[in-house]
Amino acid sequence: MVVFLQDLTVTTEIPLVFPITNEMNDPIADMIIRMKNAGEAGKQFVVVPYSKMKFAIAELLEEEGFIKAIARKGKKDGKLIEIELAYENDSPRIKGVERVSKSSRRVYLKSKNIKPVKNYFGLLILTTPRGVMTNKEARHEKVGGEALFKIW
Repeated sequence: MVVFLQDLTVTTEIPLVFPITNEMNDPIADMIIRMKNAGEAGKQFVVVPYSKMKFAIAELLEEEGFIKAIARKGKKDGKLIEIELAYENDSPRIKGVERVSKSSRRVYLKSKNIKPVKNYFGLLILTTPRGVMTNKEARHEKVGGEALFKIW
């Protein structure tokens, strides 16, 4: 098929950099990868679909300084989480992420098996019976759970 330049039309719509869809297999992985990619691209904000788990993770990352601010937008069906990324010296605070527990392979850790990430420069985020917490908090409270992801 041949397309001529005069056949192309110019649109004034600005496409979303990160499309918002509800058709994803791993919404937590989608959220952390969006944050990492947006930071590498120099973006200030990231918008992800809302869920209670993702909002709890975002609150924890805000407490730990990986993101600057979070806001819940929309009502009922169109709920979104708007995340403002944190930067230090024009470099994103999120350098890397690694999903540990996936839908195909769940990883559960006892409190004594929780190890530091990147020589204490990173965090392991876990879901425990006491809620979402970091590896430091889980070891301190002597509680284990499902290891969601590592972030540094």
